[in-house]
Amino acid sequence: MSRGVRALAGVAGAALAVSAAAVCSPARPASAAPRVATEAPWGAEAPPASPGAPRIAPKAPRIAPERLPYGAAGWAESGWGGVRGVTIGPIENLRHPGRGYGTAASGRAMDEAVAMGATWISLTPFGRVWDAKGTGVDLVFEAPFEENRRNVLAAIAQAHARGLKVLLVPHLWVESGEWRAQIDPGDDAGWARWAESYRRFLLTWAAVAREGGAEMLSVGVELRSWVTTPRAASFLPIIEAVRRVYPGLLTYSANWDDVEHTLIFDALDLIGINAFYPLAEREGASFEELLRGGRRVAAGVDAVARAWGKPVLLTEIGYTTRRDPAVRPWEWPDRMKDVVVDQRSQAEAYAAVIAPFLDARTCAGFFVWRLYADPDDVSQEAEWGFSPRGKLAELVLRDAFSTRWAADGPWLPGEVLGRHRARTPGVFGWELDPDEP
Repeated sequence: MSRGVRALAGVAGAALAVSAAAVCSPARPASAAPRVATEAPWGAEAPPASPGAPRIAPKAPRIAPERLPYGAAGWAESGWGGVRGVTIGPIENLRHPGRGYGTAASGRAMDEAVAMGATWISLTPFGRVWDAKGTGVDLVFEAPFEENRRNVLAAIAQAHARGLKVLLVPHLWVESGEWRAQIDPGDDAGWARWAESYRRFLLTWAAVAREGGAEMLSVGVELRSWVTTPRAASFLPIIEAVRRVYPGLLTYSANWDDVEHTLIFDALDLIGINAFYPLAEREGASFEELLRGGRRVAAGVDAVARAWGKPVLLTEIGYTTRRDPAVRPWEWPDRMKDVVVDQRSQAEAYAAVIAPFLDARTCAGFFVWRLYADPDDVSQEAEWGFSPRGKLAELVLRDAFSTRWAADGPWLPGEVLGRHRARTPGVFGWELDPDEP
């Protein structure tokens, strides 16, 4: 995993940079060449948009999803290029009208993602669950479903207009504050009711993903009590039903500590991981210690990919802006008190976890958790929250996004002499022609 990787993190004033060596990968076989669609987003058989929905037409030919080449390195061989992703979260409050998905504000958020070097965005519409008893999923979240649906379709269109690909992640919001991984409807009858309700929820958003032309769909997020147990068998027919509705790529967002026990990946295209892995066991760890932790994480993820024979996608990675965020990365910022804001610690954690993956042909890429649909609405998260926007961590991400990844596939002739580092003030690096505008 460490072949060709160099990681450098140093702060000089307001600058921190990551340096990673490029990787030369075997050539992609001609049989794995991606299909290019020049018609409607999903071809002639795509259903018409529902009344009131924005008409979505591609500005230029786009790659149409198809099953990936077989094997853990299938993404690197597919021609899609590494997933340089940013999650753009909704504005989770009705008191903020005009600032959510599909608005001018979310367009600005996507512009910032493009400027950062992103090639994908993730959108996370929510369904509402009352508590962990799992009585059912309500499609209404902060606004009527039809309004949310139109807004998500508009956001997908905004992304495509900017050349971004889209991962749609239908998410569950548990009102009681319990973790969705703990949902347990109890007996067999309760689980059957829950499965049917979740099926309706997921198929509804799968139809939206098809209508909007989203390139990838996650069929679930952190559903440990379901998909790591014998009850996982009841999830497989739901995936089959999604395949009949939605023709794009499918993944599932497992939590980092249960991915090895998740039983549904054989029915999906990519192994998704919400990768809030701890990189150190003690506070005050040095960057070298964090980097060793990142290498351990990358080695474990590589083993999972090879065990399933499928590429891994880190559907979420992120660190809060505080001291020692890499020790317990999953801790939610809203529940913290007496926080010491520390941009350097956040940036070093990002650097340490990203660097080993740049050489990993079994990792398709990652989605940063997260920006918001209105980049100027600071009410969504505390100063010490996950967002890297305007912080040292953003410089790390810009630098990483501009670097050649193993997941990008084979080198093109002459590419070794071209662009390698981010052209960003304060980020140290080199380019073929630093005077080029």
